[in-house]
Amino acid sequence: MIGYSCTIPVKYDVDVFVAGGGPAGVAAAVAAARNGCSVYLAEGQGCLGGMGTAAMVPVFMQFSDGINMVAAGIGEEILTRLRAAGGTGYDNPYSIKLEVLKRVYDELLVDADVAFTFQTHLIAVIQEEGEVTEAVLYAKSGLFAVKAKMFIDCTGDGDLAAWAGAPYEKGDQDGNLMPGTLCSLWAGVNWDEAERDPTHKRMLEQAFRDKVFTVEDPSLPGMWRIGRTTGGGNIGHAFGVDGTDEVSLTQAFIEQRKRLVEYEHYYKKYLNGFADMELAATGSMMGIRETRRILGDYVLNLRDFESRAVFPDEIGRYCYPVDIHAYRPDKELHQKMKESFETRLRYKQGESYGIPYRTLTPQGLKNVLVAGRCISTDKYIQGSVRVMPGCFITGQAAGAAASIAIGEGTDIRGFDIGKLQGLLRKMGAYLPEGI
Repeated sequence: MIGYSCTIPVKYDVDVFVAGGGPAGVAAAVAAARNGCSVYLAEGQGCLGGMGTAAMVPVFMQFSDGINMVAAGIGEEILTRLRAAGGTGYDNPYSIKLEVLKRVYDELLVDADVAFTFQTHLIAVIQEEGEVTEAVLYAKSGLFAVKAKMFIDCTGDGDLAAWAGAPYEKGDQDGNLMPGTLCSLWAGVNWDEAERDPTHKRMLEQAFRDKVFTVEDPSLPGMWRIGRTTGGGNIGHAFGVDGTDEVSLTQAFIEQRKRLVEYEHYYKKYLNGFADMELAATGSMMGIRETRRILGDYVLNLRDFESRAVFPDEIGRYCYPVDIHAYRPDKELHQKMKESFETRLRYKQGESYGIPYRTLTPQGLKNVLVAGRCISTDKYIQGSVRVMPGCFITGQAAGAAASIAIGEGTDIRGFDIGKLQGLLRKMGAYLPEGI
């Protein structure tokens, strides 16, 4: 251990600081700025968007419950802008052309007058008696601080809230985490042939018998059509990766880059339409599904999903199934998770669960909100709300809540929830009548 101290400049003094520029961070920053706040957002990558851009996740999950646009407001606006710019794929309305999505996010923040910088990393938090006063950041110019009235943690991993002292949970009762995936972009796919091929799962079993893979992973989410001959791969699992540990992440990147060669061989030799494909790129971020879940004033849980719960302090509703990937390459465990995802823990049209504001308010903190993957849930419902449209919903609510708290000169728990719900409705959010 060593001691180290230095004097650093305060580069930003704003109403709202947003840590992380993924879907939750973008929505939070825009919501706060449109409601009169000065906002600074720091993003560690070279673009906004997180999983949908830097990590190359090739497709959004659903924005709608089949009847209602549940990711309404800023989420729906982003999807509309993306489609208008030609940023979705040929045969899937939710597929992502990541370079177009990057520009959509850039333009959205610029239009909202949000200050933001890339390649800027949160490294520390200063707090006194539950109130954060500054965040410490590192960028190419060196160390600097940000002062703010409200801090919104959209890091995905709950870094800001956890470093400020909020309690959290991670993984299951034994600490097992869902695996990550190094997503990828492929060129030279003959989609006319590939889309007619029904043999995918059967051929994966044959490849196991032929010893194609060093890890026989029975789960293969697969490849989505992105362009005329391009595909986005959600291929392979990084088992045991911990997205809050740089050594674990480094090992996962190395292993997954090696294993993609095996998947390339599999697609070329075993499936129709992929004979001429070639790897164009892999994500600069690992596709992480699960790390910290910050404990808030309420923990959204599996019973709430099963009961289609309604809460008096709802800030949105969502509907994606409970999607938990097996933490080890085990056929029985994979089949159990698959059956739950496809049958028991899946909704019919028009069904959804409420997301209470209390999942955004970390225990013990007065001026910190969380949004995105790290909100207060159990392991199960985190497998639903973690996807990008869910992050738009919680990010939008966090930004709106911050603006109200600042306007009233109170903390995150000091205002009437009805005022937040009214503001969210005005912004276009989906909140059924009676809530």
